[in-house]
Amino acid sequence: MPARPHGRNDAAPAPSQPVISARGLTKRYGDFSAVEGLSLDVARGVVIGVIGPSGSGKSTTVRMLTGITEPTSGDVTVFGEPPTAFSARQRARMGYMPQLSVLYPHLSLHENLNFVASIYGLPLRRRARLRRALDFVELGEHRKKLLSEASGGMQRRLALASALVHEPELLFLDEPTAGIDPVLRRKFWDHFGELKRQGRTLVITTQYVGEAAYCDVVAVLADGRLLTVNTPDALRRNAFSGEFIDLVTRSRVDDALLDELERLRFVVDARPTRTDGRGLRVRVDMADTALPWLQEWFDARGIRLETIKQHVPPFDDVFVALVQGASTRG
Repeated sequence: MPARPHGRNDAAPAPSQPVISARGLTKRYGDFSAVEGLSLDVARGVVIGVIGPSGSGKSTTVRMLTGITEPTSGDVTVFGEPPTAFSARQRARMGYMPQLSVLYPHLSLHENLNFVASIYGLPLRRRARLRRALDFVELGEHRKKLLSEASGGMQRRLALASALVHEPELLFLDEPTAGIDPVLRRKFWDHFGELKRQGRTLVITTQYVGEAAYCDVVAVLADGRLLTVNTPDALRRNAFSGEFIDLVTRSRVDDALLDELERLRFVVDARPTRTDGRGLRVRVDMADTALPWLQEWFDARGIRLETIKQHVPPFDDVFVALVQGASTRG
């Protein structure tokens, strides 16, 4: 994944280099390995989802990429430099939203955001910037509310605004949608899409596997190991060694026809999906090219189709297949 980092002189980044580059990144606590041998490149201007169950090493990975935690072994650079050696100016090019709130319940939403802005050294004349950040997460009209009186969803939105207030190029968002309702979760992803359109790079961890569909690239973690990195569509193809087409015929498909179907060059296999013998799920190399060929093949045999369409497996199934495949190979 091509990308571009800055050097210490803040010159324009080279387009061939990644914003984040990790090689063999490992973090151990005694005999326990939280992350083991992770290698990853993150391109400029993409949304990368780091997906895995609780305890898979997502937060530890983010803490190493941001320089909060030093790796036991391996190397990581952000904007071409080790994040543990960042100056205050370099660190301000990043934004970080942790899992747990680090804001102050006795302060208002605006006061909390103003405090964060002061930490980043923003100038005193920053009212417009604070207003933009609060409006972006739809909290402008609630700015005087105490954090202790705000709902959990409001607190998460304020945490996002706090990561954005200094207008960083690179955002690390650790479980930003954890514990919030599906409507607000979707709003968060709308915000993330807008940030990408502004040219930001986003690294987002989540245990909601379905959120992979919103990402440009997905890194799948399990038991501290990076299983794969790819686009959402490529992950589906790799997980099942192909794509699926569902069809329903007007007459029963017998075993002889099923055997003939499976001998087609572009068909991997086919299995019945209905007890009446009229439904099939066909695994093919590429669904887009196979669909018209299947339609013609059934037409040539006088078998009419009621429906034929691509089946897109949910990412929960994709994740399970990837983890099971990795376990089998391991």
